[in-house]
Amino acid sequence: MALGDLMASRLVHSSSSPSPSPSPSPSTAAPTAPLPNHHHNHVTDDLPVANGPEPRNGLEPAEVEKPAPVAYLPQLVVLCEQRHEGIDEAAAAAAGPSTSGLVSKWRPKDRMKTGCVALVLCLNISVDPPDVIKISPCARMECWIDPFSMAPPKALENIGKTLHSQYERWQPKARYKLQLDPTVEEVKKLCNTCRKYARSERVLFHYNGHGVPKPTTNGEIWVFNKSYTQYIPLPITDLDSWLKTPSIYVFDCSAAGIIVKAFLERLDWSSSSSSSSQKDCILLAACEAHQTLPQSAEFPADVFTACLTTPIKMALHWFCKRSLLRGSMDHSLIDQIPGRQNDRKTLLGELNWIFTAITDTIAWNVLPHDLFQRLFRQDLLVASLFRNFLLAERIMRSANCSPISYPLLPPTHQHHMWDAWDMAAEICLSKLPQLIADPNAEFQPSPFFTEQLTAFEVWLDHGSEDKKPPEQLPIVLQVLLSQSHRFRALVLLGRFLDMGPWAVDLALSVGIFPYVLKLLQTSAMELRQILVFIWTKILSLDKSCQVDLVKDGGHAYFIRFLDSLDAYPEQRAMAAFVLAVIVDGHRKGQEACIHACLIDVCLRHLQPENPHDAQTEPLLLQWLCLCLGKLWEDFPEAQLLGLQSNAPEILIYLLSEPQPEVRASAVFALGNLLDMGSTSSNGVDDDSDDDEKVKAEINVIRSLLQVSSDGSPLVRCEVAIALTRFASGHNKHLKSVAAEYWKPQTNSLLKSLPSLANISSPNNIYSPNNIRQGSSGLASHIGPVLRVGSDSSATGRDGRVSTSSPIATSSIMHGSPQSDDSSQHSDSGILLRENASNGGLSYTRSRPVDSAIYSQYISTMCSVAKDPYPRIATIGRRALSLIGVEQVVMKNSRFNSGGAHQGETSVPPSNFGMARSSSWFDMNSGNFSIAFRTPPVSPPQHDYLTGLRRVCSMEFKSYPMNSPEGLADPLLSSAATPSNAELSILPQSTIYNWSCGHFARPLLTGSDDNEEAHARREEREQIALDCIAKCQRSSACKMTSQIASWDTRFDSGTKAALLLPFSPIVIAADENEQIRVWNYDDALPVNSFQNHKLSDRGLSKLLLINELDESLLLAASSDGNVRIWKNFTQKGGQKLVTAFSSVQGHRAAGRSIVIDWQQQSGCLYASGDMSSILVWDLDKEQLLSTIQSSADSAISALSASQVRSGHFAAGFADGSVRIFDVRSPDRLIYMATPHAPRTEKVVGIGFQPGFDPYKIVSASQAGDIQFLDVRRAAEPYLTIEAHRGSLTALAVHRHAPVVASGSAKQMIKVFSLEGEQLTIIRYQPSFMGQRIGSVNCLSFHPYKSLLAAGAGDNALVSIYAEENYK
Repeated sequence: MALGDLMASRLVHSSSSPSPSPSPSPSTAAPTAPLPNHHHNHVTDDLPVANGPEPRNGLEPAEVEKPAPVAYLPQLVVLCEQRHEGIDEAAAAAAGPSTSGLVSKWRPKDRMKTGCVALVLCLNISVDPPDVIKISPCARMECWIDPFSMAPPKALENIGKTLHSQYERWQPKARYKLQLDPTVEEVKKLCNTCRKYARSERVLFHYNGHGVPKPTTNGEIWVFNKSYTQYIPLPITDLDSWLKTPSIYVFDCSAAGIIVKAFLERLDWSSSSSSSSQKDCILLAACEAHQTLPQSAEFPADVFTACLTTPIKMALHWFCKRSLLRGSMDHSLIDQIPGRQNDRKTLLGELNWIFTAITDTIAWNVLPHDLFQRLFRQDLLVASLFRNFLLAERIMRSANCSPISYPLLPPTHQHHMWDAWDMAAEICLSKLPQLIADPNAEFQPSPFFTEQLTAFEVWLDHGSEDKKPPEQLPIVLQVLLSQSHRFRALVLLGRFLDMGPWAVDLALSVGIFPYVLKLLQTSAMELRQILVFIWTKILSLDKSCQVDLVKDGGHAYFIRFLDSLDAYPEQRAMAAFVLAVIVDGHRKGQEACIHACLIDVCLRHLQPENPHDAQTEPLLLQWLCLCLGKLWEDFPEAQLLGLQSNAPEILIYLLSEPQPEVRASAVFALGNLLDMGSTSSNGVDDDSDDDEKVKAEINVIRSLLQVSSDGSPLVRCEVAIALTRFASGHNKHLKSVAAEYWKPQTNSLLKSLPSLANISSPNNIYSPNNIRQGSSGLASHIGPVLRVGSDSSATGRDGRVSTSSPIATSSIMHGSPQSDDSSQHSDSGILLRENASNGGLSYTRSRPVDSAIYSQYISTMCSVAKDPYPRIATIGRRALSLIGVEQVVMKNSRFNSGGAHQGETSVPPSNFGMARSSSWFDMNSGNFSIAFRTPPVSPPQHDYLTGLRRVCSMEFKSYPMNSPEGLADPLLSSAATPSNAELSILPQSTIYNWSCGHFARPLLTGSDDNEEAHARREEREQIALDCIAKCQRSSACKMTSQIASWDTRFDSGTKAALLLPFSPIVIAADENEQIRVWNYDDALPVNSFQNHKLSDRGLSKLLLINELDESLLLAASSDGNVRIWKNFTQKGGQKLVTAFSSVQGHRAAGRSIVIDWQQQSGCLYASGDMSSILVWDLDKEQLLSTIQSSADSAISALSASQVRSGHFAAGFADGSVRIFDVRSPDRLIYMATPHAPRTEKVVGIGFQPGFDPYKIVSASQAGDIQFLDVRRAAEPYLTIEAHRGSLTALAVHRHAPVVASGSAKQMIKVFSLEGEQLTIIRYQPSFMGQRIGSVNCLSFHPYKSLLAAGAGDNALVSIYAEENYK
């Protein structure tokens, strides 16, 4: 299967884009596959009609009914994406690629090389040392030469040369020094020369002591005197002091373990005596202290050296003597193996390759990772020697000799991978005679690598993080060297990396990095997709690879891939991710990508080829935006290029995309187009191209202000962060506008600013008549509220009052405002300035930067500071404090927000100039609300005043205030222009790091949770269907038995109650938004939490979302804010999934928000005391449409149809009823006034039980319940006079033919659909039989005949059921 298909088939189904591919497969019923089109129930919508349009009485045969409900178990599941797990800075940072920790451990600390090799041979041929008794025949070969086959001096010289050439094969670039049978002086000179030449590189010291006695117990090796009459001891300590570190020693002599022991003692002693870190010293010794070297003639005399320097030859000789081939095989053929060691397409080269793979694999599987890194990945020569050392251990242990090393290695001679080597050796030896006989015979590669890849594949099918890691990993790495296996190896490697960060870390620690870096230079088309995937996985773990990629020009590879249209969009999204990591905080990367035209490539792919095209894969759009954002981040040149290439226009178009992730990423990119230092450091802007730039930035800000009320916290959070960046860049303009907002104005100033004239009326606290004269006046009034200071540091745009002006100083210093028109006054000199020319005070305007945008900005930020999502509110407050507005006191009282309509934003009510003195309120009841829609002032121009200094600092104590308004009192603070320290504490965007987490998760496999969720869903569907059938059969649900009564202990009575469908749990909430969860079977509290901590409280409704799946609790506050919780039935485990304002931009005067949820369309309908109904799509977290209600009065009740997608009914305050269909062009499809002639408001409305979408029930405050059939006329076909003028609640069961109504006069009545009163509940069933409380809320169980009732005065929640309830 080609990689493209493999990746595509898996990626397409697992891409985390919010809307999966719309495949009409049977799996669409799975809760995990939401259908992308909301109206997929069109077919089923008309099912009931097929059963006949006649009103039914609920007694028809159940058989006809039974199939219908299946269609109405909604398949859509909302708010269950990754983004709803919560996004905070800590979580996002953890998701992003790391730059430390787990990560950097795989990188070899510092590559080293062995620069010099000292070879010391003490053979003294023909003279045996006194302590050795040789057997006969005896091992004689040294470096595969028989020393007795020629004259001793010649033999010694040949052996030395051969050893030199054997080492040279492993490290050709080192300098070699040879000493044959030396003296102590010669060894000393040799060591000093080597260290001098090698400098800080490693020196190898090879000692062959076959012609001298064993080392002494004091740790001395032997050399000769000049005349070869004596053996002279050479202490190891001297050797070490001459060679210094880093060094590696090879001791090939009997009892070599003694030397190792002496070395270790010296190391211990030196590390304890000096604080220096342990020396970098490596030892390889032929045997332990009590052992002598093998003398058997089947081995060479220097078997240890032979293993270390000629491993293939040694291994084959040894194997040949032990295998079945020993009789038939001519040993001399081993020396004639054709090929070169470094050519893998020859027999010798392949054997060498297999040997490397096997020894690497053994080492990687047996050694601790840091030791493996040090010995096998840091220095090429050391790595080769240690690989060969593993062979020495295997061969010499067969002769009862144990080679030892420092650092000590665990035993490896019995590792099962040696069997694979034996097999490869056998195959090779069996081919050998034929290959030598016919040199032109075709070379057949060994099956070794193919088999090992298959073993790796088997592991991938069954392995996991908890199991032992795959031992073939180092072999997979070796296979990457071969073109014939490369593709398969990369695909398997990709599958492995996909298992998680642990797998990426393992692969990097094996040493995969240089290989995949090198592969970026190949132009092989078939490798592109898998290489992009592998790099995605590497960079999702470790960001530091960005440096290597840019150094090697790897970024160009990914830009080409991103620009190629033949790859799948998900794979191009990966390329965009890789590029985003390359430019993330890396200036060289940013510059390289700009030279490679990355901006143009990204912008080109962000625009559909033609506007009618289906939109591109959201993941690709998301990463193109993030990539651009990272490219522009803190890089003014790139930002300028972006503005010039029309980026804002293209990105603004994406702000209405259906996926919140795409919208948030577009906001991130736009935010990074804003230059933080847009007011340049000296306060002077150059007029030339800066004008264009400012215009472009203002345009960006305008579009961001419009999406500040997006339905997704992910998007709003990014908007708030971008707007905060703007606040720090345009700090001075904004401060001046803010100061102008919140300060008492004198008449003259009001007249000079037409924009503020509308508030200069006698009925306004800002009018000068209300400001008392007198020396204590201003100070005492402003004192409690405004903390105003002029900052000496922010001389830029703010106006200043010069102390040289007598008027100014007197009016400020003495706090006595002059009310006459002749002077202009400022409470602290903000925004006013003296013109040096004439000494009089006059007002000057700056260049026309659109200052309306500043006032709009401030008002938007005030609403952001009250966002229902806590993190966003914090960011909003931070932005306000940057421009000098601090919100301090939150008032616990109701308020009206200013009168702005959608599209405008309103400033929070102002109560800024209030003091203890009542004179400010003389003409005013305190109920005022000002909306600034026009700019109060343009920022003044610079003119550099000479006498500028801090005029005064009015720091007042904060008095307690009793204001009727519900907002914090903003204070104008004297925060200076943001310094660098301040910029660093600006809120950081989280969308990038959070999005990176997607690639760290498995992309090729579906998660296992799906099956579990699937099973739970099926089980719940079955329960629901059984209950629905039962409900439909029951004729009279007499809710006579109270099965539970719960004292919620709410102070203000129960405002809303909700029964969960599949567990015996009831949720209740009160007016103060305290939510409590109770188990009515066990009568035990389950959880209790506050909907929010803000002072402004009031609850409107509780709803359940995704009831057949992982249920979520929607709590709607009376101010229109909606918060959705998960895990609300775990004690203290509740978690906010999302929060937004459902009526944003509309005047929700009064606190009468009505709201309802429709699962099958994924729509939330919200309205209130306003002329429109807002339809929110919770799947996209977007405002779907705004429907004009076309009525003069407010909407007082709302109910969504559970049968027909997009249908909902609304009841109005004047007693009228309307039905709307989101999908029909004119929206309104039915209208009636069933409660006429009475005009009391509709308290409750609902679609009738069962699956008939045409009948509704409406109840008005007057106490009458009306039954309507949409198909007939506007007249009700049934009326019940339920209560006399006090009806407070109506509940309509979803499936059972009952409705219930509650009254303020402490009673509940239950009626059948024919109008028959089934039950009346007045008293508690206790012994005393108290009256039930006044009914605040009623709610039926979705599938059972259960009714929950919440009382307004005694905070009891009672649950009623039929007599025979079990």
